[in-house]
Amino acid sequence: MPLSAEERREIEAEFPRYPTRRAVCIDAMKIVQRHRGWISDESLEDIAQLLEMSLDELDGVATFYNLLFRKPVGRHVVLLCDSVSCWIMGYDRLRERLCSKLGARLGETTADGRFTLLPIVCLGACDHAPAMMVDEDLHRDLDPEKAEQALENYK
Repeated sequence: MPLSAEERREIEAEFPRYPTRRAVCIDAMKIVQRHRGWISDESLEDIAQLLEMSLDELDGVATFYNLLFRKPVGRHVVLLCDSVSCWIMGYDRLRERLCSKLGARLGETTADGRFTLLPIVCLGACDHAPAMMVDEDLHRDLDPEKAEQALENYK
């Protein structure tokens, strides 16, 4: 599906904030992802054309940032921090419980499409490890039970 008129307007509204169209690339992809949940190949082509970039240049940016999703994800994205601090404080037990509870491994989406479980290098909550983020919500000082309970709030 090509960029919608609304997506195009939102992207073009960013142009005055940057010195070149190309500099809008991350914001443009975030806008499309906010509307669609992920960035398809077709969307990427449309964004590249609008920003006067090559598809390869834009894909290089898209694949570099781990919070830009290039394939469909669940209704809720669970980012499980696997930093050194989180490992020391129980990441492995947390990961095992969540994978078991959700029936999905890291990088997978649950069968019902509710959650996608992804590792992330750091959530910046090392003093409250282990941590995970669900959508925009940070959950800190977790143990397997607290993590499982936190997921109950996301339908």
